[in-house]
Amino acid sequence: MKRKPFFQEYPLSPFKIDYSHAEAVTSLSNNISKRISSYGNFSDIVVLCIGTDRSTGDSLGPLVGSMFEKMYPPRVHIYGTIDEPVHAVNLKETIDKIEQNHKDSLIIAIDACLGQFSSVGKITVANGPLKPGAGVKKDLPEVGTFHITGIVNIGGFMEYFVLQNTRLSIVMKMADTIAHSLQLSTRHYFQHLIRKASNDVQNWI
Repeated sequence: MKRKPFFQEYPLSPFKIDYSHAEAVTSLSNNISKRISSYGNFSDIVVLCIGTDRSTGDSLGPLVGSMFEKMYPPRVHIYGTIDEPVHAVNLKETIDKIEQNHKDSLIIAIDACLGQFSSVGKITVANGPLKPGAGVKKDLPEVGTFHITGIVNIGGFMEYFVLQNTRLSIVMKMADTIAHSLQLSTRHYFQHLIRKASNDVQNWI
C-alpha cells in the first residue's frame, strides 16, 4: 500500500523531534502537513495505528488512535485503538479492509520502535511504508504512504522484555504529541481544500 508521491521539488527528508521539545506539536504538525500536501490525488486519509495494549511500550499506536479518535477528526479514518488494536495477528486483515474500503487513500502508519539511548523519546516522520515488527524480528507486511514512529525504549537486546517494561508515562506523552499533531495537520489540509474550492468557484463566477 505504497503510493508514489508527487513532490514540487525534492522529497522531504526524515524529520525527528523529541516529544518534550517546547515546539514539538507545532513542528511535527507542520512537517506532517507538508507531507500530506506533497501527495496528489488521494480520496481519503487513513491513520493506521499499529500495536497492542498488552505491552506498555507497544501501546503507542493504539494510544494515538484512541486519543485522535476522541478529537473527532473530520474526513479521517482511524484504524487501531486501545479498544480495537491492530497488531501482528490482524494486520494483514486490516490492510485488506483498508484496500477494499478506502481505495486511493493516503495512509499514515504509526508504530512504536526501539533505538539508541540518546534517541529515546524522539518521534520520527519519514516517507514510504512502515515495516512493523522489524525491531522484534517479525515478518509483517509493509504499509503506509508515509509513517510516524516513536522511540519508546532502548533496542538491541531482549526486545520483548524491554517493550513490556517501558514506562507508560513516556508512551502516553509521545502519543499525546502525535495525536495533537495529526489533528492540526489534517484539519489544516482539509481547510486548505475548502478555501481552494471556494476560490475556484468565485473565479468561475
